[in-house]
Amino acid sequence: MITLYDYWRSSAAYRVRIALNLKGAAYESIPINIAPGKDEQFAESYATMNPQMRVPAIIVDGHVIGQSMAIMEWMEETLPGPSLLPESPLDRLRSRAFANVIACDIHPLNNLSVLSALRTDFQADDAAVTRWYQDWIRRGFTALELTVADLPRTPFLFGDRPTFAEIALVPQVANARRFDLDLSEFPRLVEIDAAARQLDAFIRAAPENQARPAT
Repeated sequence: MITLYDYWRSSAAYRVRIALNLKGAAYESIPINIAPGKDEQFAESYATMNPQMRVPAIIVDGHVIGQSMAIMEWMEETLPGPSLLPESPLDRLRSRAFANVIACDIHPLNNLSVLSALRTDFQADDAAVTRWYQDWIRRGFTALELTVADLPRTPFLFGDRPTFAEIALVPQVANARRFDLDLSEFPRLVEIDAAARQLDAFIRAAPENQARPAT
């Protein structure tokens, strides 16, 4: 069984939960409370094991490996079950590129450590932090909406099943909604998000269906 170091609201961990569910893989979730003021990722026991001090991370052959996109690639290479990528090489490239706009361009600018730094180092108030958060999602989603505009109108972006693209999109749309971003400019992204969230793998991975840390 796979061991997943997890946090219920982490969008990166959310991606990995979706991917594990799509693969039908059994896993044990070990919660790491990364909320400000809790900071369990910095505890010596976790930091020694995972020097990145982030979630998610998984244990593979006794080694702790982080980074959600790398974990998803590992799943695709090693785990049985439905593929997490489209069939054609071009669509595989497109799906990976779509996912990486979210994982590499949008998410790093909006993670908890950045938002905390905005508040503590630059004295940003809640309104300023929200503007920052919304702006970077809007920029990324604008590019993604244009990127997929001319794709065939299939149930998901690259065919009849979700791939890396949807696995990355759904958690980021959830974040956008949490920060009250108007999504009306992104109808195709909203449509795909709605379709994916009907699937059991996405439902079981959703933050609201995870165990909450004690407050």
